[in-house]
Amino acid sequence: MRRIVVLGLLLTLLPTTAPAAANDALTALNQLEVKGRAAKTGYSRAQFPHWSDPDRNGCDARNDTLKRDLTNITYKVGTRDCKVVGGQLLDPFTGKSLTFSSTKSNIDIDHLVALSNAWQTGAAYFDKAKRTQIANDPLNLLAVDAKLNRQKGDGDAATWLPPAKSFRCEYVAAQIAVKVKYSLWLTAPEKSAMSRVLESCPDQLLPVD
Repeated sequence: MRRIVVLGLLLTLLPTTAPAAANDALTALNQLEVKGRAAKTGYSRAQFPHWSDPDRNGCDARNDTLKRDLTNITYKVGTRDCKVVGGQLLDPFTGKSLTFSSTKSNIDIDHLVALSNAWQTGAAYFDKAKRTQIANDPLNLLAVDAKLNRQKGDGDAATWLPPAKSFRCEYVAAQIAVKVKYSLWLTAPEKSAMSRVLESCPDQLLPVD
């Protein structure tokens, strides 16, 4: 704080602060860079090592995601409650309840911003450590119906949205949050699709990282 005298008046100047980062999805969306997709040359999933243990809790990111998103969980004996072998998922893509077991392949861990999409919108320029981070970041991971995850493939919001319309605002907001965190850009069709979704929920907030 400092004080100055102007025309005989003592004025107190409060310290200035930087503007807060946007926490609503629409504002954050409009702050992201928009340009075309880069070439897919050089991409492979091996460029994004997973599943690692980014929080160093002894469990890999896949099992941490299952632990976060499932209920009625059972664990493999002797894994210190790390290896998930059973549970129930209320699938966000459909709103249906799915039973998970180690003998079924009906639940996948989705990368909300697909790794191929990330590669073509900035991650090709990341080093290995940063690509490992985005591949294992809880912000970018979600347990979902395996069939729909494989249907989505490497699609962005312009080519694929969850069938459950009630989840689309949260889905798009999560993708925006990941793009903001890793300074990835959007394509024009992707931004248009996200904007259309957010028209129905202009106050949608970004998920907490």
